[in-house]
Amino acid sequence: MFSPEFSALGVAPELLAALYDLEYQHPSAIQEQSIPLLLEGKNLLGTAQTGTGKTAAYALPLLQRLTPRKDKRPQVLVVTPTRELAIQVAQAMESFARKLKCSIIPIYGGSAMVPQLKRLSAGVDVVVGTPGRLIDHIQRRSLDLSAIEAIVLDEADEMLRMGFIDDVETILAAAPPQCQRALFSATMPKQIKRVADKYLGDAHHVQISSPTTTLDQIEQYHLLLHSGQKVEVLKRLLEVEKITAAMVFVRTKEATTEIAAQLSNAGFRAAALNGDLSQQMREQCIHRLKQAQIDIVVATDVAARGLDVERISHVFNYDIPFDTEAYIHRIGRTGRAGRTGRAILFVSSNERHLLRGIEQATKQQIALMPIPDGKQVSTCRINTFADSLRTTLTTQELANMRTLVEEIAAQDNIEMVDIAAALAWQLQRDKPLYPKFKEIAPPAPAAARRRERPQERESGAPTGAAGAMQGYRIKVGRRHQVTPRDIVGAFTNEAQLPIRSIGRIKIEMDSSYIELSSTLPERAITKLRTLQIRHNPIGLEIENSGTNQPVKSKYKKHPASSAKKSPRRTP
Repeated sequence: MFSPEFSALGVAPELLAALYDLEYQHPSAIQEQSIPLLLEGKNLLGTAQTGTGKTAAYALPLLQRLTPRKDKRPQVLVVTPTRELAIQVAQAMESFARKLKCSIIPIYGGSAMVPQLKRLSAGVDVVVGTPGRLIDHIQRRSLDLSAIEAIVLDEADEMLRMGFIDDVETILAAAPPQCQRALFSATMPKQIKRVADKYLGDAHHVQISSPTTTLDQIEQYHLLLHSGQKVEVLKRLLEVEKITAAMVFVRTKEATTEIAAQLSNAGFRAAALNGDLSQQMREQCIHRLKQAQIDIVVATDVAARGLDVERISHVFNYDIPFDTEAYIHRIGRTGRAGRTGRAILFVSSNERHLLRGIEQATKQQIALMPIPDGKQVSTCRINTFADSLRTTLTTQELANMRTLVEEIAAQDNIEMVDIAAALAWQLQRDKPLYPKFKEIAPPAPAAARRRERPQERESGAPTGAAGAMQGYRIKVGRRHQVTPRDIVGAFTNEAQLPIRSIGRIKIEMDSSYIELSSTLPERAITKLRTLQIRHNPIGLEIENSGTNQPVKSKYKKHPASSAKKSPRRTP
């Protein structure tokens, strides 16, 4: 029941059993080269694109090397650039470790601190986290790295791009010098090479070329949208696309039930497929899909493994996968038995790098698709309505209905066409043929949102934020050891602001000035007022009444802050 190829790499039986359940059959190139080295306790420098299977490449050997401990201090630390990847890696490691007795926790900004503190204090074997929140826990002494035996940096080049490389070095320096270290990066820029030379000087280098996967039978598209627009956009696509049956892929079990319920309430025949379902219920769901009793299945990757239903015409990647192999597996659910299929990928503002990773790994460009508007939906609804009328006219006995309508028309002197119009209105009342949809504006092009280096923010350079800006003052500055990166990290990770809504940042001694989009909703401002940066409440207050106005601080400045400053540049 085990894969002999994974067994030959030295993977333990408990992990082999989990791999069998997950239908892992053949190790990828990076897994073949990395697993034996990491099992031997050696340092590793891996150059590999997203989608080469690197999570299993380091998770399997490091999970195997866990040892029972009474104090339950963390033994393995995985550092990721984003909360999404932290969740994904933690979930993957939990699926691999299902036969082991170990605990794994993801920690990241934007989630409540108290539950994380409780879980850490209770003891944990593996911590997967983002740099900012890891630093926070280290400073609180709630994360003890003294017993760490292995540390992994996943997507190191992405951490560099996001301005986290200093935090990464701080974390590496806090770990025991003798602990095993592994760094994975799609590219090897100078700063990543410097970190690797400093902390992984004796590392074995594993370099993997990107797999080229041809999916000729599948038309691939992506849409740019904000995460809060996904459900509405999905509903529109389900109406305008010529769908026989569809798979909608999400990341969590909770999302499968929530989205399936929303689609069902909107009149679609949808069902959820996740790991909480018994094998009998899973088989029943797939049977209903095959028999056209339902048309849409909302599923997680694990739950959809091995699913083969020929009538699936569309795959919607509602949540973009972090792994190209997962993407290929997902869209491979369509285009079966020689048929063509369509795969549509939802990409939100902070996920463009994942789209680039998929395109690079598959060596295919995924075309941009516009978001359907009300006119397109209206046209499709009218065509469906007309087809339904034609079918009724040719398949039903209508003599009694015709007599009834003629009597009503004669009795009230009503034109037949007016009666038909009234009946049509009644039929479309719950699903209007001429819907009035709010326009959905996609995020700005990537060039307008490009994240610049922290020193550019410090000098007052524009951040690429669009539209009118409002100035704010926060009560943390250089005296509190706050950097522009700290502010951006807190605002984007914990308050979940889009990066393009953040303008200039100027750090002063006792306070800082920041520009934010004047169109931010009040709930976002309320959330910001609750934030702390380096354990200090930020005390967000409006700085000036106009937008894009010069800064006139009402806070008394420390003498050191009155030193000569470089002139502010305008966008």
